[in-house]
Amino acid sequence: MDESKELSVLLESRVPLITIETTEEARLLGVVEKSANLLGQALFTWSVVEGLQRAHRTDRITGTQNLVDALRHIDRTPQNGVYVLCDAHPYLEDPGNIRLIREIAQEYARCARTLVFLSPRIELPPDLHHLAVRFEFALPDATRVRAIVREEAQLWESRNRAKPKGDPAAIALITQHLTNMPVDEVRRFVRQALSEDGALTMADVDRLVRFKQGSVSAAGVLDVELNTGSFAEVGGLATLKRWLSLRRAVFAGEAGSEKLPPPRGILLLGVQGSGKSMAAKAVAGSWRLPLLRLDFASLYNKFTGETERNLREALKGAARMAPCVLWIDEIEKGLASDESGGDGGVSKRILGTLLTWMSERKDAVFLVATANDIARLPPELLRKGRFDEIFFVDLPDAGTRADILQIHLRRRKLDPAAFDVAALAQAADGFSGAELEQTLLAAMYEAHALKVPLATAHLAAEIARTRPLSVVMAEKVAALRTWAAERCVPAD
Repeated sequence: MDESKELSVLLESRVPLITIETTEEARLLGVVEKSANLLGQALFTWSVVEGLQRAHRTDRITGTQNLVDALRHIDRTPQNGVYVLCDAHPYLEDPGNIRLIREIAQEYARCARTLVFLSPRIELPPDLHHLAVRFEFALPDATRVRAIVREEAQLWESRNRAKPKGDPAAIALITQHLTNMPVDEVRRFVRQALSEDGALTMADVDRLVRFKQGSVSAAGVLDVELNTGSFAEVGGLATLKRWLSLRRAVFAGEAGSEKLPPPRGILLLGVQGSGKSMAAKAVAGSWRLPLLRLDFASLYNKFTGETERNLREALKGAARMAPCVLWIDEIEKGLASDESGGDGGVSKRILGTLLTWMSERKDAVFLVATANDIARLPPELLRKGRFDEIFFVDLPDAGTRADILQIHLRRRKLDPAAFDVAALAQAADGFSGAELEQTLLAAMYEAHALKVPLATAHLAAEIARTRPLSVVMAEKVAALRTWAAERCVPAD
């Protein structure tokens, strides 16, 4: 069913108030006009500049530039029809306007006048919610975006008498990122990219991601992580790396993968400092996707319902950024069960909102959640189907510890060949990746104070002095490893 027919069905259902959020006002007005014509209804438009006027007529209804005057005219007139109010949202806090809108809506049975509120962003006052429905204006899917890209490429070719160039991988990512963006913005971006150098490249992907970051960062509840890294900087995790590499093409929507459902997300459970956060960042880096970090602490608000609303806004922001990776770090801290009800049920409502989104989302948002304490996670989150897989990130073995030490040495411009890495890895039994890094830093401070080059002996001495978490919290670490042994897929 096309948009005009969908709107026609809504108009025929005798709903007095309809809200539509879109930045494509001209295109939406065309859809409303087509719907009104299909039903034989008169169409009127209002704006604070033009006032109230009938569609395609130059004569305006005088004295209706103010919304209250336009509503009074609509309330008095016996003219049935559809009245589109453009950008009326700033005036909907006025009690007089709210009352007039209610009176028009409540008189619908006597005089069928439908008020359509059209704005980039609109929220009706609570007093009007029971009289209104929201019409979701369809945004272009991947097929439509690909068609627009072809149309703009053909237009550029006809003007420049040369074929535009395109990196297939870049075009696939551009298509993904432009999906569900307004048609006008899709065309504008493709035209700008082609006009610069006659090509669609990874540089255009980066520019598009930066453009989308602006609106998401402004929301205040999502952080855009720019330093995502790659799996080359993460030691071990061979099983996780292979699992992700097998699913990258499907998530990207590459040709031939249409029959497979795209991956939806993973939960990384493990000992603190074992590299879960680095792995989450590396997923985004290896897939060349933006990484969004959701901080549950920023969601909470003392007013009833605001915390859940903040989560919904964050998830909408992730959808606008799609395709992307959404990282929820230490998810148990935001969803921990509160049997006493000490938080007023906020945790349960947050959990319900998140579970609904996880089950129903259609956007290309790959969820990576990390957790340290499985006992604090609600069982509803762990049941099969919530995540594609639950991986356990264990303490690194000797070989992985050696890899991690070499990665950190190279990162600090030190030659691993100058150190007995194998012996150091054996000595650091029970150390996490984070503890290995801190050990190296402490040894570097020691060598700097002695004014000598860093050597194996400095690292060995620091390892001997350090008591890792696996020793300090031995019972908890052992219990976590025992629980995960039968229930999770080893990440390495």
